[in-house]
Amino acid sequence: MAGSAIFLPVSIALGLFQQVTWNAQTILFVLGSGTLQIFYFLTLQKGYAKGDLSLVYPLARGTGPLFATIGAVVLLGEQPTLIGLIGAAMIIVGVFAISSTAPHTGGDRRWAVGFGLLTGIFIASYTLWDKVAVSALLIPPILLDSVSATIRATALTPIGIKRWPEVKRLWREHKWAIIGVGFLSELSYILVLTALKTAPVILVAPLREISILIGTVMGAKLLAEGHLRRRLLASSAILLGVVVLVLS
Repeated sequence: MAGSAIFLPVSIALGLFQQVTWNAQTILFVLGSGTLQIFYFLTLQKGYAKGDLSLVYPLARGTGPLFATIGAVVLLGEQPTLIGLIGAAMIIVGVFAISSTAPHTGGDRRWAVGFGLLTGIFIASYTLWDKVAVSALLIPPILLDSVSATIRATALTPIGIKRWPEVKRLWREHKWAIIGVGFLSELSYILVLTALKTAPVILVAPLREISILIGTVMGAKLLAEGHLRRRLLASSAILLGVVVLVLS
């Protein structure tokens, strides 16, 4: 809701709705984008409920760009170079290594793995879907994301109504964090969509995972998390993979 409240007025103010040819195909892709991201969020949180973050998160973030790369080649006809594939593979391996430093200690491992892989499939699905929306149908990235956020907020509103006392408490205690996450989360994906307008999925999808590198440094410095040596080695693999990917 926070992301929608921030960026939907921006889309309206910039007149982006008038820049789009609204036909059945356009409406399908806008609705589909919001729906796929709902499934992404729900499967990710279901995975967290079934198993450890250290197991589910690397599976989701590592397999997402892997599936997206495969889908871009098979479905969109993108042609990766051998060097580009090596760079993408280095990033994905680094993501797995950097995020899997703690053993699985709770929950049902099989269900956790299943939901982690399913989340990766939905990451790849909405990435490929949105690539077509912004590059072929020319839907402006801010418009696509703001409408998608509105669809997600609308679809999940019944859950919020059912748990309204908790919603009010969370808003009262964490108002500015909610606004900040709503703004930064949507802005980050708007930047991804902007890149997808002209750049191939096989480049953008793996490059998104450098966020793991930034998070590692912040976690080590601000949150005093462990396994720093292993994570820095994995970070080096990610950085090298980024360099190789860009040079390709």
